[in-house]
Amino acid sequence: MAKRQREEPQINSSSMADIAFLLLIFFLVTTTIANDRGLSLQLPPNPDDIVDVDIKIPERNLFKILVNSSDKLLVEGEPLEDVTKIREMIKEFVLNNGRDPKSSDSPKDAIVSFKTDRGTSQQMFISVLDQVQAAYYDMYAERVGVTNEQWREISNDLSDPENKRLYDKGRGLKNGQLEFPMNISIAEPSKTSN
Repeated sequence: MAKRQREEPQINSSSMADIAFLLLIFFLVTTTIANDRGLSLQLPPNPDDIVDVDIKIPERNLFKILVNSSDKLLVEGEPLEDVTKIREMIKEFVLNNGRDPKSSDSPKDAIVSFKTDRGTSQQMFISVLDQVQAAYYDMYAERVGVTNEQWREISNDLSDPENKRLYDKGRGLKNGQLEFPMNISIAEPSKTSN
């Protein structure tokens, strides 16, 4: 008698592609993707779009912050060890309203100039920038009678009409013009010398 060859059992894989496709859709729909917000900075305009206008800014309206490659601070020409002191210095400078001839003419004219070297650490850059923005947030919050934390909550939810009204009041928006803009100039880092 001849031996009959047995067929090897096979798994039907015709629906495997369907199952894989359904699993892929399931994971795409249920997975949340992390959304890192990063720094909220307004980027400079495209160099081709810049109209060459020679604008003279009075020296008294510039608050200068320099950070070298060793993370040493120079604020208004004087060395500064404690980064947190910048906050109060900026508030005093911006809110001067022309009283002190060494400080700004008005909040609208005040500009905080921030310049670093290429070797400046990211941590120092962010620490200084945080203090500069915190100074402005303090001033805006004070204008509407809230705390700095409440101001940041207001500015994060401008869909609420009351928050929008407070936000505009804090920044001094009148007739489409800001009377109290956050004028921060971040200069291109300079090269470090060896």
